[in-house]
Parts: sequence; structure tokens; C-alpha cells
Amino acid sequence: MPAPSRKILLVEDNPDDVALTLRAFKKNSITNEVVIATDGQEALDWLFGTGAHAGRDTSDLPAFVLLDLKLPKLDGMEVLRAMRADPRTALLRVIMLTTSREEGDVVESYSLGATSYIRKPVDFDEFIRVVGQLGLYWLILNEPAPGR
Repeated sequence: MPAPSRKILLVEDNPDDVALTLRAFKKNSITNEVVIATDGQEALDWLFGTGAHAGRDTSDLPAFVLLDLKLPKLDGMEVLRAMRADPRTALLRVIMLTTSREEGDVVESYSLGATSYIRKPVDFDEFIRVVGQLGLYWLILNEPAPGR
């Protein structure tokens, strides 16, 4: 069995939030390759080797997915639902990283199988701290499911 990927899939449509997340990774010495999908359909195409990513080696799944809720084409809930319905991604770690403070979004995310739900801090220094903790926990400390 191949070693698990150390890539991170960032699903985010806001270019400022993408830049902020990449900067926070860099500031926290998280050097993993980050694959960026700017809408929900692109994320699923990358994961499943379809559409623009047809032919991609789908056995190379990311260490985890950072998934925004509010996305064009397919929103984060639809992406999460599709991921959990497919055996290849059913156990993949999915961290909802969003500005939503709606209780219904939190409940639905966990009901659909989100691994974690984190609200994006507005303050840059706090965001840097949160991303550093994410990297430490999900890339170093957390034991992934067997085969993932």
C-alpha cells in the first residue's frame, strides 16, 4: 500500500482567504503541497479524477480537506455529502473552515460526516494560530483511519 499523501486540499472560492491560508501555512512552517479548488465541483473532480482532472491518480488523496461552506457550483455540504457517499473518500478527514456561525450549518456538517468544524477567525494573528494548530494536529498528531 502506498504511503498516504501529505497534500492538503483547500476548497475556497475567496482569493483573499486562499492567500491568507497559504500565508498562515508558511508562517507555521507547514510546507505540504496545497491543492486549491475554487468551487465544489472542482474539488470533487480533483478527488475523483473527473472533469478537468480526468486521468489523475485518485489513489493520491490528501491528508485532509479544508472545506468552505459557501462555494459556487456545489456548496460545501454537497461536496461533503458526495465525499461521504463514495468509499474512496468516506473516511477522508474533512475540516469545515468557514465564517458561518449558523448552528444549523454546524449540525448539518457533523451529520454529514465532517471531521471538524472551525470558524475562521477575523483577526489575522488568531488565524495564523488556528492554522498552526490545524497543521500540528491533522498532519502530526492525529492517527488517520487505516488505508487513509
